[in-house]
Amino acid sequence: MTQYRAVFDAEVTFSNGGGLQAQGFRVDLPGPEVDDDELGRLFLTSLDLLLADSVTVHDVRIVEEPHKGTRGGPSDPRNR
Repeated sequence: MTQYRAVFDAEVTFSNGGGLQAQGFRVDLPGPEVDDDELGRLFLTSLDLLLADSVTVHDVRIVEEPHKGTRGGPSDPRNR
């Protein structure tokens, strides 16, 4: 079975102030089709970020690549 990951840049703002930027971040995907909202949720979950107010993803590329076990992703054992 083919597995997919997203490679992307992201910007997060927090409700208590501050922000975070990521470049070239990768997360496991359930399939090749994912929208920015789902990708943002996977990103926040993978880092266990609390108090996130907003997340913006850009420069998204979907690649065929084995899953690495992204927290909250399709291969996370806690989802089974």
